[in-house]
Amino acid sequence: MRFDLTDLKLFVHVVEAASITRGAERSHLALASASARIRGMEKELGVPLLVRHRRGVRPTPAGEALLHHARAVERQLERMRGELGDYARGLKAHVRLLANSVAHAEFLPDALAGFLARNPHIDIELDERLSYQIVASVAEGVADAGIVADTVDLAALETFPFRSDRLVLVVPKAEPLARRREIELREVLDREFIGLGEGSALQDYLGQQAIRAGAPLKFRVRVGSFDAVCRIVAQGGGLGIVPTSAAERCRRSMSFRIVRLADPWAKRRLLVCVRRFAELSPHARRLVEHLSMQPAPRPARHGRVMTKTTAR
Repeated sequence: MRFDLTDLKLFVHVVEAASITRGAERSHLALASASARIRGMEKELGVPLLVRHRRGVRPTPAGEALLHHARAVERQLERMRGELGDYARGLKAHVRLLANSVAHAEFLPDALAGFLARNPHIDIELDERLSYQIVASVAEGVADAGIVADTVDLAALETFPFRSDRLVLVVPKAEPLARRREIELREVLDREFIGLGEGSALQDYLGQQAIRAGAPLKFRVRVGSFDAVCRIVAQGGGLGIVPTSAAERCRRSMSFRIVRLADPWAKRRLLVCVRRFAELSPHARRLVEHLSMQPAPRPARHGRVMTKTTAR
């Protein structure tokens, strides 16, 4: 069986993208070359690895087995790169991090800036996902680490504290609701909202909570950032729901009111989650330590969160 690292990385990319074309692009290969490599792997093994269908591809049972081993090889290679880093500075380490909307937009830019400056040999692939999708990806080894809200089941992962997050309602100053200090989402489901764009993990989460409260959210427009939501709200365009951090930041230059959401789901802790901290590459461990603000974090099991301890 003669597979090289390019074959294995290509196969992982193809399965994750559910497309040979997009997998080839991620692997920086021509489509014809990528297709030939996949066919060569199938011929070498004597079994099909992918099921082709109209919308793309999915792995066969043999493909699932190969995917598991390919990801294990990738993780081992990252560990090797980390351990040899002092001797081979030319090797670029790669860490894949997934984050929910709030962490992605509000907290990670500042948190990652210093880390990247101090670690020029480490690249980070950052993607936004829903918290439950992040948990599944980390558990399956698709990502090295994730940042999620504590509202999802984290029993299978190790977790570390990251930030606290509360969602609030932002309303125009002239709006009667501006006199309220606190409100539940069900009280405003008949109103029109300014929302985040399609694919926003936070907007999907809010949509789920609205349905549970009694009705879907009604949108006047959907935009690409918390700043844009607040800007339109300040001009009287509708209501919005954003993290407290975004609302407080935008209020310095815009005129609107902040009303606390009383729903229990509006207050969340953000956690860094990994499958097994001890099994991470040195580069991924360094990133987790940086994000959790602990020099040497000890993981919590079954969804419990480690608290920061003071060195003696």
